[in-house]
Amino acid sequence: MFRTVAELVDIANRENKPISEIMIEREVSVSGKSREEVIEAMERNLEVMEQAIKDGEAGVESTTGLTGGDAVLMQEYIDKGNFLSGDVLLRSVQKAIATNEVNAAMGVICATPTAGSAGVVPGVLFAVKDRLNLTQEQMINFLFTAGAFGFVVANNAFISGAAGGCQAEVGSASAMASAALVEAAGGTPEQSADAMAMTMKNMLGLVCDPVAGLVEVPCVKRNALGSSQAIISADMALAGIKSRIPCDEVIEAMHRVGLQMPSSLRETAEGGLAATPTGRMIQAKIFGLSPEGIGE
Repeated sequence: MFRTVAELVDIANRENKPISEIMIEREVSVSGKSREEVIEAMERNLEVMEQAIKDGEAGVESTTGLTGGDAVLMQEYIDKGNFLSGDVLLRSVQKAIATNEVNAAMGVICATPTAGSAGVVPGVLFAVKDRLNLTQEQMINFLFTAGAFGFVVANNAFISGAAGGCQAEVGSASAMASAALVEAAGGTPEQSADAMAMTMKNMLGLVCDPVAGLVEVPCVKRNALGSSQAIISADMALAGIKSRIPCDEVIEAMHRVGLQMPSSLRETAEGGLAATPTGRMIQAKIFGLSPEGIGE
């Protein structure tokens, strides 16, 4: 039905349908399931996301002790009201952290598009829920819209850090969330594409360098910052700001950059933050190794 963002936008405009509806129809066509079954499956994903946020907000800690409790600290900071940025922005950060802390603690999350980037989409969605007065149906549609743009990325580039760096994981997740947020806020399909392009091109080249090879540091905080990037890009697109580079070309650029990345920067824990002295010390402590022997 569609393979590129340009095709997706064209279909939405030609048929006068939101992108979420185009994605629902695609899933019905491909899966052979009824519309009700497809929507029910997405509703279950939404429920998993909501529960993961609640679990993280209650406070969790990973087995290694590297991550956990930051969602609680962020909520306490927000509640004091003396913050520098906006309420919605910080709530997206807090909920993204909560989700990824649950992932690091081996809890149940919904990969969007991966476990390592699972905090961005729900972080943004649940942060704007009250601001936009979203109904359950609109929240489900948000996920279908995000899925439509993620589908394009997955079929034209990468969505895994091992294949294309963190630009492919948190970068894609942030771009998906940004595009979905534009539609949820009443924007046009073209504005969704612009938001996605602006988000992705400003996360272009982001490396995947998990300390000790674990999806904790810097992954949790990258989800937090990715959610804020998604909201800012959505606001820019809704303001009428356009991406000078078309969305599909940005996706292709991300693909090329990922291919050019050395393996040390693609989830191998051999470069970037993982290769810092502190990163090596953490790895040695977790696995009972000598810091001097790591990475040699």
